[in-house]
Amino acid sequence: MKKIQIIIINTLFASLFLQIVNADEMDGAIHDLQKQWAIANYETPEKDLEQSFEVLILKAQKVVNTYPAKAEPLVWNAIIVSSEAGKTGGLSALGKVKEARKLLIQAEKINPEALNGSIYTSLGSLYYQVPSWPIGFGDDDKAEQYLKKALSINPKGIDPNYFYGDFLMEEAKYKQANEYFQKALLAPARPDRPIADKGRKMEIEAKLKKINSYL
Repeated sequence: MKKIQIIIINTLFASLFLQIVNADEMDGAIHDLQKQWAIANYETPEKDLEQSFEVLILKAQKVVNTYPAKAEPLVWNAIIVSSEAGKTGGLSALGKVKEARKLLIQAEKINPEALNGSIYTSLGSLYYQVPSWPIGFGDDDKAEQYLKKALSINPKGIDPNYFYGDFLMEEAKYKQANEYFQKALLAPARPDRPIADKGRKMEIEAKLKKINSYL
């Protein structure tokens, strides 16, 4: 009986250890995708963008296949696909943003609060940036709902505040947009994502200059 109990305990410890190892490996893979995305998005010359994103999408798909039951790889796959659509454009852009939306909805079913609300930040940004029917699926009401949901999960984050500010700017609500851009600038630094923080703040400063010209 004692031997059986020992075997069960050892099996449980082994299972727990494997879960921890797998989680660490997945976190490392996600961090690599985040870093490579920031480089592609903010530091890669335009002539190299398409190739950089193609390579990055393949990496993201590999991470998704390695961790099929996890939301985080799906979210970053979606972010990378939609970023490529925005950067490179072309006839395939609409198909790519539809793919990104599908990935995010799939991730939401697994863990809606994964990556501190990034699912809703990303969905919201898609819904206000994509053309509306009959061309695309754009919907400002849905965009605002998703962006507010992201803010309810991560009220001080740089990305949810930036994208809600950008949405408000698109709606010509410049004073409100300014408020959220300022919140984004005051967001806590992400030590593991310095390139992304720097790039996002540059985008915010550019938006604030435009707002000041309107006001």
